Amino acid sequence: MSDVVPDLEGFCGVVSARRGDQVLGDWAVGLADRTSGAPNTSETRFGLASGTKTFTALTTLSLIGDGVLRLDTRARELLERDLPLIADDVTIDHLLSHTSGIGDYLDEEIDALAPLSVPVQQLDSTPAYLPTLEGFPTKFPAGERFSYCNGGYVVLAVIAERVAGIPFADLVRARVFEPAGMGASGFPRSDRLPPGTATGYKEDGRTNVFELPVVGSGDGGAHSTVGDLHRFWRALLNGRIVDPSLVALLTERVTDDAGDGLGYGRGVWLDDDDLIIVGGDHGVVAASRHHPPTATTVTGLANVEVPTFARVRELMRAVKRNRVVAAE
Repeated sequence: MSDVVPDLEGFCGVVSARRGDQVLGDWAVGLADRTSGAPNTSETRFGLASGTKTFTALTTLSLIGDGVLRLDTRARELLERDLPLIADDVTIDHLLSHTSGIGDYLDEEIDALAPLSVPVQQLDSTPAYLPTLEGFPTKFPAGERFSYCNGGYVVLAVIAERVAGIPFADLVRARVFEPAGMGASGFPRSDRLPPGTATGYKEDGRTNVFELPVVGSGDGGAHSTVGDLHRFWRALLNGRIVDPSLVALLTERVTDDAGDGLGYGRGVWLDDDDLIIVGGDHGVVAASRHHPPTATTVTGLANVEVPTFARVRELMRAVKRNRVVAAE
């Protein structure tokens, strides 16, 4: 292999390339915590922002596998009197595939980093999000088109909690993280991050603690490591999280053009034969790209707002050409 390494100029976080059981390269740069001077390492936990949606989708699909939900279950059946502006025809499948047309509390077509309507410390459980989801009228009839919707994935978390009778974070741990062997992954409180977790930093040097919910839900807030994300992809495709028939639903191309030349399934982005998790928020950027034919994962996790998706894409191209250095 030649001495090609990822572009790390201005980066702060970890970039990793792994194939099967082999670590091709882990590159950690910058500080996980500027106050203590703790460096980022390959074991550092990072926020995943919208990367969380893949785990939400899998949790929902696992409940479908159990027979307590269906793709055609209507959201209204389980929301009862909550969120009355969600139309009667919106199904679980519409929510999973971002084709529900419901109004979004955090509409990225308007402002991806808009402030939340309630103090972030109030958002400490999935039910606590309900007031923030209220009052947004339907944008278009369900199934008409793709429109990325953060609120739709919080609605999925609300529904999952109600049918399972278990808090959403515990449900994801039991149905995704534990079967995948993702021991470092979870939904920590932003004001009580566990040791080894990167603090997210805004461009002005302040932390993101006042910008994000204190505990995440269906659309964001999970934390993980580059190693856990590689374990996730392998466990998913080996049928250790859900049945292969449900993996097929997750990765089925529902939308051909979801933006930037990507397709979308039910919780994952699709680029040719690569499966992708991606997320970004205040002080958080995450991208993990998996190539099933070679069991290769390339992941970039950052605790500053820096271009990461393109770095991961280019490194995956280099790995496919066997042009990445082996880990020292």
